[in-house]
Amino acid sequence: MPNATNFTLFSGGAQGAEAEFGRQAERYGVQEVNFTFEGHRIDRTRGIRVLTNEELVKKDVSLTYVSKLLDRKFSNGPQIRMVLRTIMHQVDAGLEVFVIGVIHEDGTVTGGTGWGAEFAKICNKPLFVFCQEKEGWFTWKSGAWEPAAAPVISQTHFTGTGTRFPNEAGIAAIADLFARSFA
Repeated sequence: MPNATNFTLFSGGAQGAEAEFGRQAERYGVQEVNFTFEGHRIDRTRGIRVLTNEELVKKDVSLTYVSKLLDRKFSNGPQIRMVLRTIMHQVDAGLEVFVIGVIHEDGTVTGGTGWGAEFAKICNKPLFVFCQEKEGWFTWKSGAWEPAAAPVISQTHFTGTGTRFPNEAGIAAIADLFARSFA
């Protein structure tokens, strides 16, 4: 088993899946970095990394592009833009990406979490999504989702993100991922 203290979770510390990734990281002694911005309320207080305005602007992305890519409408408000920027920092920092959410028929993932999954695809990062509807892990390979029986955290820098509303299966999937990787 790898030494968990040599690993770092990059996340956002938000309510739901991100907070659960953080709790599991703390439980196993994994270092934690939670990207946020001034005025953003998050659940995790461990490893907070407040991004500067300059750092946030470097990750600006067209909301029109994101909306078209995910085939859904994102508001043009400053809050969603800031959240999408922090998600890009999370994905950029990790060498592999784990997401809790729902995979749609068109291959996208629900909500703002979907942008994290799409950005991981664009960056060609190993990507694993636990689909709460199908109650299973999937990985993105050769332009399609394939079942992934039991992924493990194999990179010392990894990203954990997902829905603000994980169900019991989603929470268990995060706990099991850490147990397989570090127990």
